[in-house]
Amino acid sequence: MIEYTGSPQSQPTAVLMEQILYEIKRVVVGQDRFLERVMVAILAQGHLLVEGVPGLAKTLTVKTLAGTINGHFRRIQFTPDLVPADLIGTRMYNQRTGEFSTTLGPVFTNLLLADEINRAPAKVQSALLEVMQERQVTIAGETHRVAEPFLVLATQNPIETEGTYALPEAQVDRFMMKVLIGYPTEDEEFVIAERALAPAVAVQAVASTAQLAELQRVTREVYVDPSLLQYAVRMVAATRNPGVYGLKDLSGAIACGASPRATIALAEGAQALALMRGRSYVLLEDIKELAHDVLRHRITLSYEAMADAQQVDSLIDQIMVRLPAPARSADITGKEARRA
Repeated sequence: MIEYTGSPQSQPTAVLMEQILYEIKRVVVGQDRFLERVMVAILAQGHLLVEGVPGLAKTLTVKTLAGTINGHFRRIQFTPDLVPADLIGTRMYNQRTGEFSTTLGPVFTNLLLADEINRAPAKVQSALLEVMQERQVTIAGETHRVAEPFLVLATQNPIETEGTYALPEAQVDRFMMKVLIGYPTEDEEFVIAERALAPAVAVQAVASTAQLAELQRVTREVYVDPSLLQYAVRMVAATRNPGVYGLKDLSGAIACGASPRATIALAEGAQALALMRGRSYVLLEDIKELAHDVLRHRITLSYEAMADAQQVDSLIDQIMVRLPAPARSADITGKEARRA
């Protein structure tokens, strides 16, 4: 096996990412995995769907990240009476001038927190479709582009379901990952309480939005070996046709599998994760580590599976265990190192 620590270009990138994470962790305690997924999403130009009970620092994390990159942060509290114009903006008539002017909505920001997104009806949730995919909004036939970088982090509460609406499948599929976050440990909660009693920490900007845009460009240059990309394709395809890949016993548990967006998300997410760890090439472990977050919201269980209390994550585990992994030959590793 060839030892390789990353190219000269990837090492400064990893240092900058460490500086950003360090600055965030001066404010946010714990939630290391959640923080890492937020950084993966923003490097890969994706969006996050976060599921967790209130009070787990979701808003604080995104707001602090905006401060570290000197970016703009906005929060929208989704409610049943919200209308699409409250998100994207609308045309206003000025009686004095007799002309219409465009008032842009809160989606025109760098980091957008859509809090409790499932509390708004489908027509409001669908207002985010264009801006999440195309990075633009169309108002009265006129197109307006949002700022770069742009990240939507949507939250939903897993326990309080009264007065909520199921997210449309088209909306769910546009989220790169769905991250589950839990309660902090006892030690972490002690530090949280200790910091709450102390004076607030002033967040320092350690990067700019221009630097972050450059990091996104560098992320696209991270090398993905064709054998690893083929593995990602097979993993996603196995959620649609398990029998073809020797997983016939899972066919009855899956009503609908993941779309090709999942394959793209796996590859792009693995590029970002590799870059954060100081490598300019992707390893099999990068893809496997992101598999649950990328696939869990894209797989629909059958009624039989739900009746048997089966979990999506356990099905993903079975697919990864039983699907043959690509061979890690010295030739492939050498290609990665030379390309990097």
